[in-house]
Amino acid sequence: QVQLVESGGGLVQPGGSLRLSCAASGSISRIVPMGWYRQAPGKQRELVAIYSIIGTTYADSVKGRFTISREFAKSTVYLQMNSLKPEDTAVYYCHTHSGGMDYWGEGTLVTVSS
Repeated sequence: QVQLVESGGGLVQPGGSLRLSCAASGSISRIVPMGWYRQAPGKQRELVAIYSIIGTTYADSVKGRFTISREFAKSTVYLQMNSLKPEDTAVYYCHTHSGGMDYWGEGTLVTVSS
């Protein structure tokens, strides 16, 4: 059983930055992917970024602005978000796939507004 706990969301002005963190309880193998998804009001959940054994993957909408990183010793994944735009407003969810199962965090709200 894996539990994911996100933190770091909040209100930020356009052009600002935030860093999200997701800590996994239990043991997470280095080979399993960890990533971030987001869901804006009235929209479907979408991939933001994934950190996997083959590298990192980003949605086109965040390339060059967001950076995903991982601290294996702490089973933690981060999402550094720069140059934030109002359209980045969403609930951001941490995700991993381990032991044949999908695990999701409860989400953290990011609001980009002046």
